[in-house]
Amino acid sequence: MASHESRVTSHESRVTNEESRVASHESQDPRPETRDPRQGFFVTGTDTGVGKTVVACALLKAFAARGLRAIGMKPVASGAEPAAHGLIHDDVERLIAASNLAAPREHVNPYCFLPPIAPHIAARQAGVTIDLERIERSFRALAARADVVIVEGAGGFRVPLGPATDTAQLAARLALPVVLVVGMRLGCLNHALLTAEAIAARGLKLAGWIANYIDPQMMAAGDNVRALEERITAPLLARIAFASTPDLVAIAATLNIGKLL
Repeated sequence: MASHESRVTSHESRVTNEESRVASHESQDPRPETRDPRQGFFVTGTDTGVGKTVVACALLKAFAARGLRAIGMKPVASGAEPAAHGLIHDDVERLIAASNLAAPREHVNPYCFLPPIAPHIAARQAGVTIDLERIERSFRALAARADVVIVEGAGGFRVPLGPATDTAQLAARLALPVVLVVGMRLGCLNHALLTAEAIAARGLKLAGWIANYIDPQMMAAGDNVRALEERITAPLLARIAFASTPDLVAIAATLNIGKLL
């Protein structure tokens, strides 16, 4: 049972009959090894706070500019704020605002926790098990509505979601191509290369990566980007300059979306 400190969004009892039929039909199909690249992308990062939400929102804007129905998804979020009708999380709100298609919030964000701590700890404190199957059902419901679903992970690629599950397993279950956001700061080379290896180890395609200049004081930032270009075979999709208030439309315009389609 959830504690008074944490509340979790719940949707299973409120899914419409139409969505239930879609989920039931799709669950009978064998899961493909890889999905249609236009169906979605999984956005991960080298760490927390490296700009995954900014990139996810910019991707939504870029796909929408190409005339595609694009919707964002944040399967697991912690660090929410209490509101009149539940919990509100800033990342989720930004994804909803950047999408050009509406969907039930319980599909966009199946799990939301109040304390700003690691998701598996927040879930344990709330007495909740983060169910990857439930997240996949929500993803399928969104994919039935949209041309592209941008799924933003929590923290880095190996963030635990439970005693025996993590974000890497979620990405593998959804079988989506991965977009890696590299926070350009000291230490990013090791983090980026290890993350790229972890993605490959799960049998997933690294569709591309983005150099996000989160530290304006970083020395030899350009040399670091070139070092990653030499070592990561996936294409560099964009270099995002440091900005205290990112301009999503401007960032979207710099993304090399053609490499993803």
